[in-house]
Amino acid sequence: MESASREAGRDRERERTLSATLAAEFHAPSLKDFYPEMLFGEGTWWGMDRLMLIRVVVAVLVAAFFALALRNPKVVPGKLQNIGESFIDWVRINISEEILGKEAGRKFLPLIASIFFATIMLNLTSIVPFLNISTNARVGFPLVMALVAYITYCWVGIAKFGFFGFIRSSIVLPGVPLPVHFLLVPIEFVSTFILRPFTLTVRLMANMLSGHIMLALFFAATQYFIIDQSGIWTLAGVGSLFAAVGFTFFELLVIALQAYIFALLTAVYIEQSLHADSH
Repeated sequence: MESASREAGRDRERERTLSATLAAEFHAPSLKDFYPEMLFGEGTWWGMDRLMLIRVVVAVLVAAFFALALRNPKVVPGKLQNIGESFIDWVRINISEEILGKEAGRKFLPLIASIFFATIMLNLTSIVPFLNISTNARVGFPLVMALVAYITYCWVGIAKFGFFGFIRSSIVLPGVPLPVHFLLVPIEFVSTFILRPFTLTVRLMANMLSGHIMLALFFAATQYFIIDQSGIWTLAGVGSLFAAVGFTFFELLVIALQAYIFALLTAVYIEQSLHADSH
């Protein structure tokens, strides 16, 4: 009898443990992170959800910073001017002039710097508390920047070589036997004029989207194991917390790298457009 009573007690304990385990739910990232409810103006052209509002706020802050930093430049710069000029000079030296040369680099610096700073600041919102997502993880803004870069690429080439001259220079490779052109011309056309804006868009969006999902999973697992579970599962929660913190620092590298790559490729495409006849 006593043995049966102990066995029944153990069975009840196992049932309570199983019920507690089933009651704790693991909440994976939701699509509402990427398509949140409208904050205001629903059904109108100016309606905004949380991600749209973040874009506007970040754009205003970036523009305000450089406007204040460079509104009254002095020979001996103050702290704010020095910071603003340092940021601009880094993009000018390491991206714009490095790829395009001094003359063309200075000419296209406003475009390249705007893309770089917009990208990096919007990427940074992925690790800002209470924001927790880069708006570049949704396709809209990366697509807009890619189209701006693509239109600039086409406009520069057409302005220099004419429409048909630019198309011919971009897709017809010199020194290739005539029969091979029937294979290479369609490939070059698709690669140059169709895939470029697509790859620019997807590269940025996919990297920021995957980073957000990984961080959300790590932190959600931490909450699940530490708060909703107990005992040995707490160790798993501590492990997921360390992984989340480590991945946050890795995400910082991705944030800067993606902004650099987007601006660099914009400069490379413009350089190819300016010298389409020699490619």
